[in-house]
Amino acid sequence: MIAAVEQVVLVRPHLGKFRKPALLDVDMAGGAAAAAAADRQELIEAGASNILHHAPAGAPLDGLFVAVAIDDDELRHISLDAKDLRGSGGGSYARRGGDCKRERELGIRAEDLHASLDALAAREPLIAAALERAGYPEPRISERGYQTLLRAIVGQQVSIKAAASMWAKLTALVGDPPDPQGLIAASDEALRGAGLSRQKASYARSLAEEVVCGRLDFEALPKDDEEAIAHLVAVKGIGRWTAEIYLLFAEGRPDVWPAGDLAIQLEVARIMGLDEERPSEKRIRALSEAWRPHRGALAIFAWHYRRAGQAAI
Repeated sequence: MIAAVEQVVLVRPHLGKFRKPALLDVDMAGGAAAAAAADRQELIEAGASNILHHAPAGAPLDGLFVAVAIDDDELRHISLDAKDLRGSGGGSYARRGGDCKRERELGIRAEDLHASLDALAAREPLIAAALERAGYPEPRISERGYQTLLRAIVGQQVSIKAAASMWAKLTALVGDPPDPQGLIAASDEALRGAGLSRQKASYARSLAEEVVCGRLDFEALPKDDEEAIAHLVAVKGIGRWTAEIYLLFAEGRPDVWPAGDLAIQLEVARIMGLDEERPSEKRIRALSEAWRPHRGALAIFAWHYRRAGQAAI
């Protein structure tokens, strides 16, 4: 368990070099004391969420997870460009050109994003002003299914290179795309050889078992968003933020609202001119009731608005 968390360093690869890191307050789990005692999965996800507003709009969901590395007193996050996902071990998750079937990608389409944001702008002048300043965001679309969440588990807590290496070894062991039956059948020794820790192997097996036995059917998740989130977080290694982002990016659910995301809290405060820099998740959820059923589009816009604001500095 991490004894303390003081800051997050967010950087993005750019032409093989790193930009100057952006230091953010990382009271991610609700205060320094709470962060120190937070559940490990929540802490990992809180860190991963900060990558989101730095990732390029075209990057698949996988790229938001693979670079979470934990040191003794610091979290470091490196977001990926889409081209980086096509490197070693990219496998089926690095969506290479025409290899990815459109029917597997069900994120919110550009025209639907525009329509939802236009509806919100007509309803709320402050959102209209922000949209005028930043313009429309690009869609965030990822592949549906088991492989995307498996990649999220494999990539937790490791560097980009380590994640790519583990993924290459895992796909060599159980197939590309990874066969859930093969993963279940793989010995602990074989999975350790692929670089998976005991805990990570347990999470991966749990996900594969849920898929194989039919308890987790990605084609038949509950239509109610909260029920779908509950269904996903029942799987070891999947927390609420991961579930929300999956439903937003891979299923295109228009009203999913990741209110616990730090960037959303900060940008909603900025857009709406709130009297606090970082409103609580509870306040963000309360405010968002007026934005139904378009909250998913507003979440995507909030991340876009943050990038646009930072680019202007």
